[in-house]
Amino acid sequence: MKDFWKKANFKGHLLTAISYMIPIVCGAGFIIAIGMAFGGKAQDSLVIGKFDFFQAMATLGGKALGLLPVIIATGIAFSIAGKPGIAPGFVVGLAAVSISAGFIGGIIGGYIAGWIAFAVLKYFKVPNWAKGLMPTLIVPFIASLLSGLLMVYVIGTPVSWFTTWLTNLLKGLNGTSNLVLGAVIGGLSIVDFGGPINKTVFAFALTLQAQGINGPVTALQLTNTATPIGFGFAYLVAKLFRKHIYTREEIETLKSTVPMGVVNIVEGSIPIVMNDIVRGIVAAGLGGVCEGAILMSMTGGEGATVPFGGFLMLPTMGKNWWIGLLAILANVFVTGVVYALIKKNLTPEEVAGINAADEEEEELDLDDIQVSN
Repeated sequence: MKDFWKKANFKGHLLTAISYMIPIVCGAGFIIAIGMAFGGKAQDSLVIGKFDFFQAMATLGGKALGLLPVIIATGIAFSIAGKPGIAPGFVVGLAAVSISAGFIGGIIGGYIAGWIAFAVLKYFKVPNWAKGLMPTLIVPFIASLLSGLLMVYVIGTPVSWFTTWLTNLLKGLNGTSNLVLGAVIGGLSIVDFGGPINKTVFAFALTLQAQGINGPVTALQLTNTATPIGFGFAYLVAKLFRKHIYTREEIETLKSTVPMGVVNIVEGSIPIVMNDIVRGIVAAGLGGVCEGAILMSMTGGEGATVPFGGFLMLPTMGKNWWIGLLAILANVFVTGVVYALIKKNLTPEEVAGINAADEEEEELDLDDIQVSN
């Protein structure tokens, strides 16, 4: 059984698909966030002469995000079967959207489409003259047909039941439960700074947002927004304590890390964290826990209607925008103060990036060097 799970590589295929999906989420998320921030509302269709610029942005971004089940299904199928898996993944993803199977349906459908495509490639024998048609016609046709029908007639109903149950469960959470859920999501979303854990939590949060539960994805993304800013704030806090916690190189890195955080890109803080992994994770994790707990408990699980955008997500939170801002500020404060306190005080040589061994070499006098004849 262990060998089966290893060969099936469920986690690997999902993470690959999410890595393909994230740029689409970022692009579409910014488009809809900017549109909604300036009063635009998504339309069912864009009829010429009956919409303004920001309505167009909100609609374009919303339509793109509505196809996330298609994108995740296509990515998983491609990860499993290569190019022949693209068409069946796309078709089964559209089927998931059509029957309201949502993001979960897209994930399950992607695995099914990919494995069917892989099986057809490996076990379906054709004459030599037809081998050229396998990746472009035969595999896409058979895999698309079988996986699409399985989604419509077999998978859709139980997925719909499960989604409804999960939605009702989370919507019924009280203040304490929301606080705990928010703390867990906020902490887990930052411990590997955009790595596999972050992506797994992101997939879970997107699944919930597809059912109208916006709090989890907002907690995750605002954590990603606040953490890099928190490391910048740590520099100022350390100055108050007369500590030097960053090298000159790290200070230069912060000049890009903080702006990246503002636009919801957490990976800019990785060079900072890699120089002191344990303390960096502790500070960022505590900040994420506080931010997620504040957001989920004070909003009752509500959040932004878009899954990306950083500060641009706040206007989409409606009357709760100030809670989102408060959560960001709390995260920045906790991350910055904790990191400034637990980070060791660097010596002037360490701040300058001078290695002790290099110093000794520089101090060697030329007269000490003997040349033998």
